Amino acid sequence: MTHPAVHLYRLLKWGRTLARHGALRGIERDPMTPPAVRRLARIARIGARVPKVPAYADALEAIGPAAIKLGQTLATRPDLVGEEAAKDLLRLQDALPPLPFDVIEAQIIASFAKPIATLFTSIDPVPVGAASIAQVHRAVTTDGRTVAIKILRPGVEAEFTRAIETYEWAAAQVEAMGGELARLRPRLTIATFKRWTARELDLRREAASASELAERMAAEPHFKVPSIDWQRTSGKVMTLEWIDGIKLSNRAAIIAAGHDPAKLAQILLRAFLRQAIAEGFFHADMHQGNLFATHDGELAVIDFGIMGRIDRRARFWLAEILYGLITGNYRRVAEIHFEAQYVPAHHDIDEFATALRAVGEPMRGLSVKEMSVGQMLDGLFAITRDFDMQTQPHLLLLQKTMVMVEGVATALDPDINMWESAGPFVKDWLRSELGPEAFLANRLTTDLKTLAGIPELVRRIEARFPPEGAAPPPPPLREVQVVRIGGGWRYVLVTLLAGGAGAALVTLLT
Repeated sequence: MTHPAVHLYRLLKWGRTLARHGALRGIERDPMTPPAVRRLARIARIGARVPKVPAYADALEAIGPAAIKLGQTLATRPDLVGEEAAKDLLRLQDALPPLPFDVIEAQIIASFAKPIATLFTSIDPVPVGAASIAQVHRAVTTDGRTVAIKILRPGVEAEFTRAIETYEWAAAQVEAMGGELARLRPRLTIATFKRWTARELDLRREAASASELAERMAAEPHFKVPSIDWQRTSGKVMTLEWIDGIKLSNRAAIIAAGHDPAKLAQILLRAFLRQAIAEGFFHADMHQGNLFATHDGELAVIDFGIMGRIDRRARFWLAEILYGLITGNYRRVAEIHFEAQYVPAHHDIDEFATALRAVGEPMRGLSVKEMSVGQMLDGLFAITRDFDMQTQPHLLLLQKTMVMVEGVATALDPDINMWESAGPFVKDWLRSELGPEAFLANRLTTDLKTLAGIPELVRRIEARFPPEGAAPPPPPLREVQVVRIGGGWRYVLVTLLAGGAGAALVTLLT
């Protein structure tokens, strides 16, 4: 176990870098910051030239790969790091200088324990992308297919393990201070980050995520997920179908290629809604660099390291919340928050409905083009403190993805609006899942499963409570407290004395 002094050293070293970029100013000025944390921040910036405008993203990029990934996680937590920091962290570019190809080549050989020539006829030594965890090369397989190979950087697992251990230690110290920081649950944030990186550090799990998403989205037209080459995939190497296309960030090239940006925006929005609401499994990093317009007008997605899940019950709540906000039914939205226990029961439901109205009504008066899901989420974060709402990490990841998708869709089509486009999809899904036909089908399925389980339940009861034997039931015995006096020789002595007394008692009775 790492000594606390090591954690403090790492934190002060990282804090020094943060201070040089002005990223500790908000912590020092926030009245909610515990005094011990404020003192640590002041120590970290001693002698540093602090810029007027904080550069949070630059600071984390300077610290290293694990900090970059942590920053991407914190971008989903404006309630924890503040609106200004969260917005700046959204520009984090997970890009690093590439490793030499001979290092990458050695990693591939070690992963498969066989010569590269048995897997690939050629690999482009110049990577198409290099990030903190892995880099990607274009290659041709021995059967003539063009593929993308994602290779884990050597030693990255140990680096992330050290960093996460210190993040966990720091979060535990801060949360133990109580108050507002305890409500924001920083330990849970680091635990979420740890799960994300565990998937990204095992490329077989990322490949499985891609495969699952492709399976779930097979019925969605014009949305493409590259297929996985499982025979050329291991924990440190992932091989998948090569995608030829234009990044959605290049709108001019998309138009020049004859694609309709507005149609691509609608495909993106519908694909996201199907993932999040209908399937409960969504790509949580759908920024412009991970989305491509293919030559046949489809929308393709890559990079499956960060994926989100929402269970069926939570999806019902989410769909009703979205539809309630779209239609202005704030009372129903408030009821769902209490049913889901997002808001503690001691608060007044009507007061919460009024707070929701204060968030939703200003947007309802705007033109379609001016309304924003991002503004709505900012407003919702603002009322969480007043109503003691604890952080829900699965919803925060979804909210971050919603804002990201809206930004990409708006860049493609400035006239699109997520409210207007999402409304019919959410309404149809709720009707199909909560309508009378769905209710009867679910009830029949549940009741039949219960009836089918009765014989097995009876067998388990019989095994637990077998028939009485020939011996009569024992008489009730008075409870006697057992006292153990210390340990060692004293315990042995008491045991021997008790044994002797028992033998004497037997002798008297016989």
